[in-house]
Amino acid sequence: MNIPVMMAEQPPSLEATALLNEVSLLPHMLNGDSVQQVILVQVNPGETFTIRTEDGHIQCIQGPAHVPMMSPNGSMPPIFVPPGYMSQVVEENGVRKVVVLPHSAEFHPSMAPPPPHVPHYMHHHPAMLHHHHHHVYPPVQGSGELPPHFIHQHPPPHIYTEQEALAHGRNSLIHRDERTMKMQEHLRKRLKDRQLGGVPNNKLNSPPPSPHRSYSPGVQNGYGKGHLMSAMPTGPIKPKHAGRMRSTPPADGQTADSETDMKRILELLSNVAKPTVSEIQARSAVLSWSLPLTLQNGEKNGDHTAPSLCYEIAVSNNGRNGVFKSVYLGEETTFTLPDLKPATDYHVRVSVTCSSVKGPVSEAASFTTECSEPDPPAPPRLLNRTKNSITLQWKAPNDNGSKITNFLLEYDEGKPSAFKECYYGHAKQYKVVRLSPSTKYAFRIAAENDIGMSAFSEAVIYHTAGSSPPAPAPPRLAGVGVTWLTLEWSSPNGASGEETLTYILEMEEESLGYGFKPKHNGEELSCTLKNLQRSTSYKFRVFACNTEGRSSPSEVVEYSTSPDKPGAPDPPKDNGGAEVTKYVLEMSESLKGSKWDMAYSGSAREHLCDNLSPGSWYRLRVYCISCGGQSQVSEVLSVRTAAVPPGPCQPPHLAGRAKPREIPLRWSAPAMDGGAPVTEYTVEMSEADQGSRRQLYQGPETDCTASNLLPGQTYCFWVKAANQAGYGPFSDTWEASTAPGSPEQCGAPQLSVRAATCVLVSWESPACNGAEVSEYRLEWGGTKGCMQLVYSGPAPSYEVKGLVPSTAYYCRVQALNIAGAGLFGEVAMVTTPAAVPAAVSVLEVLEEDSLPAPLPSLSTCLAVQWQEPCCHGADIIGYNIDFGERQPLSVGRSTSCVLENLQPDTTYRIRVQAVNGVGAGPFSHSLKTKTRPLPPEPPHLECAVFGHQSLKLKWGEGPSKHQLTSSTQYCLQIEDKNGRFVCIYSGPCHTYKVQRLSESTAFHFRIQAHNDAGEGPFSHVYTFTTTKSPPAQLKAPKVQQREDNLCEVSWEPLQPMRGDSVVYTLHLLSGRDIEQVYKGPETSFLFRNVQPSCEYRFRVCAGRQYQDSGVTQELWGPYSPSVAFAVQRQEQDPLGATGPAGGEHAVVRGSTMTDEQLTLLLLVGFAVVAILFAVVIQYFVIK
Repeated sequence: MNIPVMMAEQPPSLEATALLNEVSLLPHMLNGDSVQQVILVQVNPGETFTIRTEDGHIQCIQGPAHVPMMSPNGSMPPIFVPPGYMSQVVEENGVRKVVVLPHSAEFHPSMAPPPPHVPHYMHHHPAMLHHHHHHVYPPVQGSGELPPHFIHQHPPPHIYTEQEALAHGRNSLIHRDERTMKMQEHLRKRLKDRQLGGVPNNKLNSPPPSPHRSYSPGVQNGYGKGHLMSAMPTGPIKPKHAGRMRSTPPADGQTADSETDMKRILELLSNVAKPTVSEIQARSAVLSWSLPLTLQNGEKNGDHTAPSLCYEIAVSNNGRNGVFKSVYLGEETTFTLPDLKPATDYHVRVSVTCSSVKGPVSEAASFTTECSEPDPPAPPRLLNRTKNSITLQWKAPNDNGSKITNFLLEYDEGKPSAFKECYYGHAKQYKVVRLSPSTKYAFRIAAENDIGMSAFSEAVIYHTAGSSPPAPAPPRLAGVGVTWLTLEWSSPNGASGEETLTYILEMEEESLGYGFKPKHNGEELSCTLKNLQRSTSYKFRVFACNTEGRSSPSEVVEYSTSPDKPGAPDPPKDNGGAEVTKYVLEMSESLKGSKWDMAYSGSAREHLCDNLSPGSWYRLRVYCISCGGQSQVSEVLSVRTAAVPPGPCQPPHLAGRAKPREIPLRWSAPAMDGGAPVTEYTVEMSEADQGSRRQLYQGPETDCTASNLLPGQTYCFWVKAANQAGYGPFSDTWEASTAPGSPEQCGAPQLSVRAATCVLVSWESPACNGAEVSEYRLEWGGTKGCMQLVYSGPAPSYEVKGLVPSTAYYCRVQALNIAGAGLFGEVAMVTTPAAVPAAVSVLEVLEEDSLPAPLPSLSTCLAVQWQEPCCHGADIIGYNIDFGERQPLSVGRSTSCVLENLQPDTTYRIRVQAVNGVGAGPFSHSLKTKTRPLPPEPPHLECAVFGHQSLKLKWGEGPSKHQLTSSTQYCLQIEDKNGRFVCIYSGPCHTYKVQRLSESTAFHFRIQAHNDAGEGPFSHVYTFTTTKSPPAQLKAPKVQQREDNLCEVSWEPLQPMRGDSVVYTLHLLSGRDIEQVYKGPETSFLFRNVQPSCEYRFRVCAGRQYQDSGVTQELWGPYSPSVAFAVQRQEQDPLGATGPAGGEHAVVRGSTMTDEQLTLLLLVGFAVVAILFAVVIQYFVIK
C-alpha cells in the first residue's frame, strides 16, 4: 500500500483520521513544508483500507483505489501496519510515500512494488479500533527536512510459530511461496550493495535511512500511554543537515543496543500467567488476567514507569490443541466473553504485546459453560393432512447440556385468542385432530429440559385438506350496456368463510364458434366485460377453485348487450297531400289481446309513458291524423320495462332448533319482486342491534345456518332480496339466541400453601356461555402429563391435603354446566415447603449373625436398625430412639444403634423418629422385643454310678431322661492327657455315662450350661475315680475221677492283674446249699469222699486281692458255669468186660447252655418265623 503525500492549495473534501490496526506499532509521520497537505493512499488490488470518519463511522475501501485524505495542520497521521509488516518513507519526484512491506523485505524505490500475493492487511471489527483523534507530532519547521525523532527504527521482527499464526488467523504469514522469498532476498542484497558502494548521486532516489528507535513521551502505539523506559534508549539524536543524504547506515553500537532491548522486552513478556475465569454462565464468562510477573515485581520495587501493554485473548472450543480465535485486543485486564455455547469446553490464553513486540502465549485456562434451556427448535414440518387432522413432525434442537424431556406444541386457529396447547410430551410426532376442513392453522414448537423451556420456533402455517368447492350459482347480470356487461356471482353454498376461493368466468360467443373462453380469474365476485358487440347474445358460466381443485361449472346463462339508440322516427312517407295535424299513440299492457288504450294524442312525435309496471311487457303502435283523415296504424312495437329491486323481505325465522354455536335460519320471498324474479338473497348479522354487521350468507336459497357463534349469545339478523335490477331494502331486525354451550376455558388456578402437606386451590369462574357453571373439576398430579381428578363440585376452591413436602405439583381446572364440559385451563405449578421428616417405616432388631461385630451381652444389649425415611426437603440430621420411660436417646445420621445397659429378660417397646432442620418427625410404629435372660449358672456335678470302665455322671435337679423341649443345654467336658478340656457331651439331658475309661484312674470333669441368653460360666473341676476291675469269668471247671472216692476239679488260671494276686474259690452246689470247698491261689482241688450214685455240681470264681489302706481287700469276679459230676455203678456186660474201677464208672454231665448259645438259638428261631410269615403273605395275600 502506497501513501503519497502531495502539496495542494485546495484540499479535497474527504477528511479521515488515522488508519488503525489491532496490533499497534510506533507511529510513522511525514510533515510537509506547507500548512495543508493531501495524502493520497494507494490501495492495491485485494487490499482493504479502513478509516474512521469525523462522524465516527468506519469506512472500508477495497482496492484497487486511490483515497485522497487531507492533513489540516500539515502533518501526516500515524499509520499502523499489521504484524509482520514494516513501513518505509521514500521520496520520489517530490512526492513522499509510505510503503508497507513485510519485515523481511526492504523496499527500494527503483524496484517494483511487492507482489500482490503478499498477505494483506485485514480490517477488523470497529470495536477494536482506537478512538483517539489527535495528531501525534507538531508541524515541522524549516525546509521540510524529516526530523530525526520522526524516523522510526523497527525492532527485529517477531517470528510467529505456526500455532500462534493459526490462533491469530494469519496462516498466510507462515506459508509464503517461493517467489516471495526470492523477491525478499533480492531486495536485501541490492540494499546491502548500495550501502557498501558509497553515496549515490541522486538523493531523492536513495533508499531511506535505517530508522532509529525514538521515544515520544505520552504517546505509544497511538494509545497515549507511556513507554517501557528500560527497554528503549533515551539519548538525543543529532539532526542532519538539509543538503545531506537522507539514508545513512546505522552504527554497530545502535544495532547491538537494539538487539539487547529486544531480548529484554521478550524476557519481560514471557512471564504472563494464564487468565482466570469467573462468573461462568451458560453463554458468557468473565476473564481476568494480570501483568507479567516481572512487571509486577517492578511495581512492588517502586518502578512506576509502567510500560504500555496490549493484551490479546484467544479462545478455542476444539481442545487445547485446536484452533484459537482472537476475541479481544486491548489494554484492559478484564473481559467478558459473550455468545458462548452452553455446556461446552473452552480454552483461553493471553498474549502481551509491548512496543510492537509480541510475547509468547500463556498457558491455556479451561472452563465449561453452564447448561441452559434448549435452543429454539426448527418449525414443525407437515407429514400428512386430512380434512380434520394434521400430522406434524419435528426434530430435537441442541439440548445445551441437559437432555430434552418434553416438547410443547401450540396452534392458533386464526381467532382473536392466542396460541393454545395441543400436545405436551417427549414424542417427536403428533397428530392434531378435531380440526375444521379447509382451514388455516398456525403451529409452533418449543423444547423443554431440566433447566427450562426454550423459545418457540417460528410459526408455520398449514391448511387442513378439503374437497373441491361445490358448483357456484350461475352468474347474475348486474349491469348491461351497449358494449359491456357486468356480471356478479356469489360463493358456493357450503363453502367455509375462512377458505379463500378464486373464480374463473368463461364466455362463449356462438357466432365465432370458439366455445367457452376464460375472461376472468380472481377472488372478486364480479366482473365487467368490455368491448362487446351491441345487441349480441353471450353465454356465461363460472367455476370456483380452491387448493383442492376446481368445482364443476355453474349453469350456463345467456345475456345480451343492449341495443343502441335508434334514430329519430321519420314522418310518414306519404302524408296524403296534407300536413299531419296529430299523432295518436296507443298502448296495450299485454303481449296478447286486442285492448288498446290511448297513451298520447298530439302533434309531437315523442312521448314519455310513465306509471308503468316494472318488468312488464307493453305493445305500442302509432297512427297519424290529417285533414284527410286517419292513417293506418304502424307496426306493433313490443317493449319491456326495466325491473326494479325487490321490496323488503319478511324477517327471518328459526328453521329448527338453535345449537350452542349454530342458528338455522329461513325466510320467504318478498311480496314485491320488482318485476323480475328474485335471484339472490343476502343475510347479514351482528352481535348487537347497533353493532357492526357482517355478511352471513349470499345465494339463491331461502335458508342458511349461522355457524361459529358463541353459546348463549343473542344475535341480530337482516335479510334482503336481489333481482337483476339489484338489491332491495333489508328486512326488519330479527333477534335469536344460541343454545347454551359448555363454559369457556378456565384460567390458571391460584395456589396458596397452607402447610407442607396442604395447598388451597382457588379459581375464577369462566364465561358460562349461556348456562351457569354447575360443577368444577380439579386435576392434580406430580407431572404435567399425569394428573388425576381430586375434586368435583360447585365450590370455587378446594384444599388438597396429604401432599408430600418439598415436592412440585401441577394442577388445572375444568368448568361444567348443563351443556357440557369446557376445556381444561392452564396448568399451575406449586412446590410444597420443606417439613419434618416422615415416620420411619421399617424398624427391626438385628439378629446376632447379622451384626458386624458381636454384642457385649445379648442379655443387656439390643441392636436395632431402621430405614431412612423421606426427608421432606430438609436433610435429616439425626434420630431419637424411645425405648422406655427414660429420656429418648439421640443418635446421629446412622440408621442403626446398639441399646446397652438394659434389663435381662425384659420386654421393651422401641420406636424411632427422624429429625431435620425443620423439627422432629412422628415416631415410627412400636417394635416389641425382649432381651435375653442371663446365661444359666453351671449345675452341681456328681457321679451316680462308679465303674471300672465307666462313670455315670448326674447334674441338675431334672429327671435323667432326655428333655428335648428344654431350652437349656449342657456341655460336659473332660480333661485329656494334655491337660485340655474337651467336650464329651452337649445336650439337654441331666445324666451321662462316660465309658471306655481306665480302671482305678482319677478323671477331671467340668460342666457348663447355656440357653438362648448365651453360654454360662464353667463349673469348678470335679474329680471322679474309676473302681478296680474284677477278674474275668472263668470257664466251667473240669472234673476227673482219680479214685473211687476221689476226684480232681481243675480250672484255667488267670494272670495277675496289675500286680494284684488272684485267688480262687470252689463251690459245691447241693440242691439249694452252696458250700465253699476251696479258696486259694491253686488252679485245682482234690475232692474226697465222693459217694457213688450221687451227683455233684461245682463252680469256680476268681478273686483279686489288693491292699487298701494297709488292709487286704478282695474283689471277686462272676462265677463260672457249673459242671455236674456223678459216680454210677455199671453192671457187667455180656462179654464180662469191666471198667477200670471194678465195674463202676463216672459220668460227667455238662451244664446247661450258655447265654451266647441261647441268644443265637433265639435269633435263628426269629429268622425262621419271619421267613414263614413272608411266604404266607406272598402266597395268600399278594397272589
